[in-house]
Amino acid sequence: MADWKRVLRRVLYPAYEARLARRLDLTRTPKHVGVMLDGNRRWARTVGLGTAEGYQAGADNIAPFLGWCEELGVEVVTLWLLSSDNLANRPADQLTGLLEIIEGAVGSLAATGRWRIHPVGALDLLPAATAERLKAAEEATRDVPGVLVNVAVGYGGRREIADAVRSLLAEHATMHTPLEELAQIIDVEHIAAHLYTRGQPDPDLVIRTSGEQRLGGFLLWQSAASEFYFCEAYWPEFRRVDFLRALRAYAVRERRFGA
Repeated sequence: MADWKRVLRRVLYPAYEARLARRLDLTRTPKHVGVMLDGNRRWARTVGLGTAEGYQAGADNIAPFLGWCEELGVEVVTLWLLSSDNLANRPADQLTGLLEIIEGAVGSLAATGRWRIHPVGALDLLPAATAERLKAAEEATRDVPGVLVNVAVGYGGRREIADAVRSLLAEHATMHTPLEELAQIIDVEHIAAHLYTRGQPDPDLVIRTSGEQRLGGFLLWQSAASEFYFCEAYWPEFRRVDFLRALRAYAVRERRFGA
């Protein structure tokens, strides 16, 4: 069985991947892809590795994934690396190691000079050193013309909406807008203009790995009209062929934009 699997991986999968790539309708490639990089710990357990090694394997798969996006014409990618709930609930020793891996991964992405990094999330919840590393990566890549990569660290969809409303209220407080007047004029566009992803297109496609079929608070506002693709593979083993399958599934759907 093991020999058969090796033959499958080395011969049949590359041929299948090439066939998928040839048949993909590139005119229907999503412009913004959101990804929930799920399953790092479970993958580590299945291969006999520790939690930190699972997270590192997941981090190592980010750059190849961005390369596939670049190759296929995706313009914006949002990667959910750490939720605000994780910050509150993970053991301190595990969280420290994970933050170090995230800092290293984001720094490495910035160092390539290929992608424009934009942190999204409640950076005030993060340790100061982590927040500074993320901001430094953003500054270093500010003028890079490549794919825009939102790195969602300390991110939660409800928190983002609450932050957007707070920002909106603070803005109008400086202009001394009466509350009654604000209540009359506020609409979805006003709130959208204060989201972490303001000025960006909403995600066309949201991918979650590891077989879980829920959003968990990822891009709650922005994904109202998104298409979703749930993949059984854990994130560290997510391959280009899995991405091509997701794009194929997206290309054949009739988008209704929430209707």
